Amino acid sequence: MTIAVSTFGEHAGKRVDQFRLVSDTGVEVDLIGYGVVVRDWRVPVAGAPRSVVLGFDNFDAYPAHSPHLGSLAGRVANRIKNASFDLDGKTYNLPANAGSLQLHGGEQGLGRQVWDGEVDEANTAVRFTHFSPDGAMGYPGNVNFTATYRLKGHRLLLELTATTDRATPISLVQHQYFNLGTSADVLDHTIQVNSSAYTQLGEDLAPTGAILPSAGTPYDLRQPRSMRDGNGAPVDYDIGMVLDTGRNHADPIATVVGPDQALTLKLWSDRPGVQVYNGVWTDIPVPGLNGKHYGKHAGFCLEDQAFADAVHNPHFPNVIYSPDRPYSHWCEFEIA
Repeated sequence: MTIAVSTFGEHAGKRVDQFRLVSDTGVEVDLIGYGVVVRDWRVPVAGAPRSVVLGFDNFDAYPAHSPHLGSLAGRVANRIKNASFDLDGKTYNLPANAGSLQLHGGEQGLGRQVWDGEVDEANTAVRFTHFSPDGAMGYPGNVNFTATYRLKGHRLLLELTATTDRATPISLVQHQYFNLGTSADVLDHTIQVNSSAYTQLGEDLAPTGAILPSAGTPYDLRQPRSMRDGNGAPVDYDIGMVLDTGRNHADPIATVVGPDQALTLKLWSDRPGVQVYNGVWTDIPVPGLNGKHYGKHAGFCLEDQAFADAVHNPHFPNVIYSPDRPYSHWCEFEIA
């Protein structure tokens, strides 16, 4: 595998580097330091490269127009109800950026910061680091984050760690938007997720706290299905799926097959849940990669993560980390 480094842009007075990873099977992945974004991901199909993620050719489109395309979102991914939480007897008020909620760590969350990146030649990887000071986007604690991407053949591996000097919520997520085919939407992809339950949402799209069985609902993805209903109409997905407990981590949590069956995506993760999202809210006014227009349903996300709004639901898996409980998280994607 080879790694090439170049300058992609500048943000807030900092240079934004791009790291191009090329595997021995011909897969190419472009990573940029802004938000640890997977800017492009090209997989050989019939001898020619096919881009399988949504992104931009020019840097300026990211801070201006990106709905977290390919980014690493946090400190706390997904939604926090009322943009606040209580911890150790104190209420922390966060800047809201989605109505009354905070979404993906706020307007200046980790996905909108320039991280430092360096090539780890010994492990043929790129390691990104970022220091988030106490009070950043309303969160307590000084936190040191690391994100390491490694490309092996057709597999892209991500390892995340964080250490903090005081108790604080942390829940990161990779936010790739995928399209394995060549059409403008992903509705005819076939998706399967190893989950039999989901977190019910309220009108504000934050979880109510209830965990409901998915059988008999559009969220029952245990058997492969398209993103259309029985009449061919689109099904909108923006839902937190509860992964089956006791699963073998050697088995993928989700599998998606492209409409022409040329490519299959598999995802492995150690997280308790995965947000299934198929671009319900996507409407980007500027061109994407290779001049493509990204409208509704242009891409799908499989956001492996802790449950949304866990800070308000103590029966959800714990997202509070401390000096004695550092954060770690891994996932792997294979597209072949």
